[in-house]
Amino acid sequence: MKQVFIKKEGNPRLLLFFAGWGSDEHLFRRPVAEGYDYLLCFDYRTLDFDYSLLDGYREIRLLAWSMGIWVAGQILSGRTYPWEMKLAVNGTPFPIDDQRGIAEAVFHGTLENFSDATLARFRRRICGGAGQVKEFLSHQPYRTTEELKEELAALEHEVGKALSAALGWDKAIIGLCDKIFIPANQRAAWKGTEVMEIEAEHYDTALFDRLLEGKGEEWTRH
Repeated sequence: MKQVFIKKEGNPRLLLFFAGWGSDEHLFRRPVAEGYDYLLCFDYRTLDFDYSLLDGYREIRLLAWSMGIWVAGQILSGRTYPWEMKLAVNGTPFPIDDQRGIAEAVFHGTLENFSDATLARFRRRICGGAGQVKEFLSHQPYRTTEELKEELAALEHEVGKALSAALGWDKAIIGLCDKIFIPANQRAAWKGTEVMEIEAEHYDTALFDRLLEGKGEEWTRH
């Protein structure tokens, strides 16, 4: 796993973001709330994690998107940190699951047939409309197709052998236009957790701008 400080100014609070599969710092180099450092995690070909990077923070705001939700659970469950809030977006703790995640046949088929064309179709699906695709491509990740296939294979392997991790998320955001983790499966996965449903694709620029800057009601508990 790569852990990159997008912002490190010695602030007392940390925004810890586990991005989805295929991400990098180019995709999520955006402004964050005042008073927070910002640590981005991505590239899950291994789940090695340097816990020392979390030392010294008075409060930690945890954000996870898509496959990053499962990864965060594996990395952080059973550990005590000064959590301000733990927010999951467009994904579930059961990422390869016919009822609560991505159908096993779909996930495996994507991996088996992975190519540049497959990747292009996937990015269109996560974005929805042409405007959002254009915005995504303006800062798409600088990662090779081969590397992304390795990451996808590693995730399939790790999810298949891992036990479900109980991290205790405070809130889950479900994008009603999500074509990757379909809303019905997200609802099934988040029973017992506070849920907020919004009109959003799997990847939604305006949503991530709000979340990273700490604006909007997504960061409010009810």
